Amino acid sequence: GKEVVIANAIIAILTIGGQQLFSFFTFSCPCHVGQNLIYGLAFLGVPALILLVVGYALNNQTWRLVTGKRSPLQEETVRNRLLQCKLICFVLCSITGRALVAPVTWLAVTLINGSYYVCAMSEYVSVHYYGADPNVTASERRRILATFPCSQLVPPELTRARDEVILLLRYQSQVAGWLLIAVVVITVFLSYCLASCFSPLSFLHFRYWSSYVHNEQELFDVATDQHSRLYAMQHVRKFFGFVPGSENVKEIRIPSLKEWQAISGLAFLKRVDEEHYDYSLLHDWALKESVNGKYLKTDEDP
Repeated sequence: GKEVVIANAIIAILTIGGQQLFSFFTFSCPCHVGQNLIYGLAFLGVPALILLVVGYALNNQTWRLVTGKRSPLQEETVRNRLLQCKLICFVLCSITGRALVAPVTWLAVTLINGSYYVCAMSEYVSVHYYGADPNVTASERRRILATFPCSQLVPPELTRARDEVILLLRYQSQVAGWLLIAVVVITVFLSYCLASCFSPLSFLHFRYWSSYVHNEQELFDVATDQHSRLYAMQHVRKFFGFVPGSENVKEIRIPSLKEWQAISGLAFLKRVDEEHYDYSLLHDWALKESVNGKYLKTDEDP
């Protein structure tokens, strides 16, 4: 849908901007044998891996898939298990597709830029691009080639050879970047085509279903907020003796030290029975304790 396209475009733009700032302020090739490759690949791969993990973590469908259980209304049959496996695969592919937007954008932009690739691969260029004494040792040749990303370290007589090497590596990097973009675009297009071909819904029916799911989620979020607010209000009113937000409060309840201690501290979901949980210490206190204690009328002088 449009929202997904807009969200992916925003993620891609933010990734491009972050990559440019990241390269400008942090990237500095060491120009040393053995370190160039590690440094360049680290700047290529590690941010992409981090963005991939963040993409998985920020997707609500990930946690729905991880915490989801089979509905008790569904009978345990072979057909239902097969449908469940298909659904899990479909959702996992959808999550992965969304999570790959940022790392693929990072890899494509960095490859088109070429700086990381030049740093990583400079010492591995073929010998005929090195216009010097052919009798120089392989280790010395690699040491000299490793300095090519740093122009200030290259001897004047090797300036032309350095320019040729840098042009070659940038060509390889940019071609790889555009090939990556082409593969991703074709893969996404074919995936949508295959999904549409195997979908049991018609085009208009699919649009209606998408609209229904979107509206249901919005209404559910609104109802969740209102329901939890009203439910929590009952427990807060029991503890303090008045409804929060009321303008005409006649009296307030003075909680005891024991009650303050009962609702303080760390808490997690507490299972009450097979179907219900206590969501907090205040919730647990409100369900267990009776309404009593000291009350103070608000129109009396303290």
